[in-house]
Amino acid sequence: MTTFTRNTTAVSRQDAKTPRKSESRKAFASAFLGVFAPLREARVFAFAVAMTLPLAVQAHKGWLAPSKTVLDVDQWITVDAGVSTEPFVRDHNPLRLDALTITAPDGSTVAPENAATGKLRSTFDLQLTQAGTYRIAVLNEGLMASWDEDGKPKRWRGSPASFASEVPAKAKGLKVSETRGRVETFATAGTPNDGALKPTGKGLELVPVSGIADLFVGEDATFRFLLDGKPAAHLDVDLIRDGTRYRNATGEQHLKTDAEGLIKLSWTAPGLYWISASVSDNKASLPQATERRASYTATVEVLSP
Repeated sequence: MTTFTRNTTAVSRQDAKTPRKSESRKAFASAFLGVFAPLREARVFAFAVAMTLPLAVQAHKGWLAPSKTVLDVDQWITVDAGVSTEPFVRDHNPLRLDALTITAPDGSTVAPENAATGKLRSTFDLQLTQAGTYRIAVLNEGLMASWDEDGKPKRWRGSPASFASEVPAKAKGLKVSETRGRVETFATAGTPNDGALKPTGKGLELVPVSGIADLFVGEDATFRFLLDGKPAAHLDVDLIRDGTRYRNATGEQHLKTDAEGLIKLSWTAPGLYWISASVSDNKASLPQATERRASYTATVEVLSP
């Protein structure tokens, strides 16, 4: 480390003219580069290492951020939807709303209002005209493929219907995965109910054991994860509280479900929480795929007691 010491020797105005200033500047520049050049090299090295990490490690996080989740009947909420390095930070891409489904408390499907997609987020409004709990979900499913073409890696993502026409049947090193991802949140008007919360039995899902509208700081909440309608045992689950931009550390918690797919969560502060899990296996349902990747993400709101 370069150490700078203060020169206490008095100098005349004549001695401090331009030539000496020039030498001083050169000395300072040399010392500056000596200190910061290693840091610059370290950043370059770190970037190179990051590029070798698995895609799952580098992946951005999808999220839905409702303005409120507990309201009275006929009130409105606004929901933002984005994809970013950390949840709820609007700094990367919007989450597309093409596959948005809103299920009302009676099980019917309702349409969002004022939907729009910007550079960093999508957004829409929803009026809660029924009493009970609404499920707001973006479901993406399809196929992912990778192969080698003329010595270069190729990647494709799309629907089963377009697979045959867009992916070479005899591609070298062809790998095909079925994907099913759900990103969702919930909002309750008046008295909660579970009419919209029934699992579909497909992919990775969450079923609240504790009331989804009764999450408070200092009270534990229990959720059950299901995979194809059955308990997702020993599943890794990540939990992140909103506000990562204003903390020195993300504060991410890494948890695991028990043998019955149950997980108990403790809330340390009020706000939005991002809950996420994923699994890969060989239980693909589409004939083109040899493996299946299922993911689930939910946003819940925790209130002060």
